[in-house]
Amino acid sequence: MNVPEIFGSMVFNEEVMEARLPKVTYKSLKKTIQEGSPLELEVANVVANAMKDWALEKGATHFTHWFQPLNGLTAEKHDSFIQPAGNSRVIMEFSGKELVKGEVDGSSFPSGGLRATFEARGYTAWDPTSYAFIKDGSLYIPTAFCSYTGESLDKKTPLLRSMEVLNGQAMRILRLFGNTSAKRVVTTVGPEQEYFLIDKKLWEQRKDLIFTGRTLFGSMPPKGQEMDDHYYGSIKPRIADFMADLDAELWKLGILSKTKHNEVAPAQHEMAPIFTTTNLSADQNQLTMQIMKQVALKHGLYCLLAEKPFAGVNGSGKHNNWSMSTDDGFNLLEPGETPRENAQFLLFLMAVIQAVDKHQDLLRDSVASAGNDHRLGANEAPPAIISMFIGDELQAVLDSIENGTPYSPVSKEKMQIGVSVLPGIPKDTTDRNRTSPFAFTGNKFEFRSLGSSLSISGPNVVLNTIVAETLDEFASKLEGSKDLNADLQSLIKETIKNHKKIIFNGNGYDDEWVKEAEKRGLMNLRTLPDAMEHYLDSKNVEMFTKYGVYTETEMKSHHEIKLEKYSKTLNIEVNTMLDMIYQDILPAAYAYMNTVAESAAKVQAIVAGAKCSAQVNVLKKVSEFADLLDKEAEKLEKLHEAAEKIENVAEQARHYVDKVIPQMENARKIADSIEPLLGEKFKPYPSYADLLFRV
Repeated sequence: MNVPEIFGSMVFNEEVMEARLPKVTYKSLKKTIQEGSPLELEVANVVANAMKDWALEKGATHFTHWFQPLNGLTAEKHDSFIQPAGNSRVIMEFSGKELVKGEVDGSSFPSGGLRATFEARGYTAWDPTSYAFIKDGSLYIPTAFCSYTGESLDKKTPLLRSMEVLNGQAMRILRLFGNTSAKRVVTTVGPEQEYFLIDKKLWEQRKDLIFTGRTLFGSMPPKGQEMDDHYYGSIKPRIADFMADLDAELWKLGILSKTKHNEVAPAQHEMAPIFTTTNLSADQNQLTMQIMKQVALKHGLYCLLAEKPFAGVNGSGKHNNWSMSTDDGFNLLEPGETPRENAQFLLFLMAVIQAVDKHQDLLRDSVASAGNDHRLGANEAPPAIISMFIGDELQAVLDSIENGTPYSPVSKEKMQIGVSVLPGIPKDTTDRNRTSPFAFTGNKFEFRSLGSSLSISGPNVVLNTIVAETLDEFASKLEGSKDLNADLQSLIKETIKNHKKIIFNGNGYDDEWVKEAEKRGLMNLRTLPDAMEHYLDSKNVEMFTKYGVYTETEMKSHHEIKLEKYSKTLNIEVNTMLDMIYQDILPAAYAYMNTVAESAAKVQAIVAGAKCSAQVNVLKKVSEFADLLDKEAEKLEKLHEAAEKIENVAEQARHYVDKVIPQMENARKIADSIEPLLGEKFKPYPSYADLLFRV
């Protein structure tokens, strides 16, 4: 495989544009991309024609405006390039109008009350900052999605808005430091993607996996992940073949797939890309998840992206590595050799620290979902409490500034490996902390709380906006200063004192941290309904509306959508659980009991006086558990019926958290106690042993 040759071969990228567009058109398009200037229809027509010719050469017959509605997935409607040319002939055409704007049914996607069913018109608008690409015989055009009345109905529009807001405020700070060369600040992201691969034939036999994406029942096999032998272990040939094909497909689409390895849990793996701009990264991560599923099917596998598909082993996350860079390639979160003396770095660092402390609720809400609630705080992922890790060296820097004491840099010592042929390795001054939700990792922050199936757009909208708000505050305080250095030092010192409570460099899994966090006044929002209680707080509404990232109406719709989706997810899970109990688990138990009873009767008929104590004990255990499961299922059914009658979305979600989920856990505990008692041929569905180890 010639990787440089295939990389980006299916993308209408800058190189293709420069080669195929007239110079004047190319310059005009670049200006639109880099500066956000309006795109003239004349320019759009030229671009559309070049794009169509390129797509036809690549075998495409259709085009689609590809957008990201508020369900967190992607959507597409395909139209062919054909136009009637008379005499029963057709020609292939694609206009600038078709490129720039499309129309779809705006009422059939989640809107949180923004659109009534009869108000169906919605528009898609080309996002020229994200390259068009070819997949499955169609030209995909990344677009924003809005309603007829102008409200955003997608994930992309707010993300683009937030990037513009942060750019404006960050540029104010750079100008204060005398930087006149940078024209733009962009945020960059590299989202690490975790996932499970199981055999497709086994997936087809599990109703819970088909309908909910996760297992609702399943007892642990004799071995789980306790031996730590899967993490970074040798990759099985079948999985290696999948990964090779995945890389090839991603590279064709210009996705910088860099790293692949086995993760902690059996059947769990990870792919990590190289950083790119946040908008492009968000599009590419949505593509990555789709392609993972498609490639898996070709290998007889099924890709699970649920946050917690299996109880008892680690779930899957998506680490959002976030930073800020200038258009000339300077990373604003790069400490340099002497971070104590790097005032610009320290000011940007303080902006992030203050933003995270002030808006813990928004960050927690941005990663909340029914699936992720099972994972956060489960000693395998960051806790639900938002805190920051900055490492020993930066902590020493901040302490010296706050206390006015000399700074003693962390020694640049080398670790001695103890083998003479190996050189000393420079020791990093910042360790890694996998228990921290928001950790500084050298020149970026790793937001580790994202769930594996989540669109990264929402969390990055929050990150961009809250940091922009703080940069705005800092710039307003420093602009016009008569003694910039003194005022800067004072601002940094004041920020450290006011917001150091958010910094925690210890073990986030320790029970003592929960108590300590409460003392510090940090929020412990365990579930999505807990987090959503704060989403519409005045400080949040004021911030988003001030910077034009969301309108208050849009925020209210998002609030309703998230709560409604949460309840719908639980509704499907309960329905599936009851279906499996009544149609699979209990019938399997009855069948097994009949077989055991018949066996005992035969033995007693042949052997006079035989007690058949083994069979009697099994019958007694299975019978007792079956009776218990039937009763627990009946309780679950009643609680579920009560939930369905609640009309207020917040109250309904709270009912699921407080009443339904605990009862689901009760029912599962009983069902999982039955499974190990049944003979192998009586198992109602493939076991965890099958799913996790037979790939």
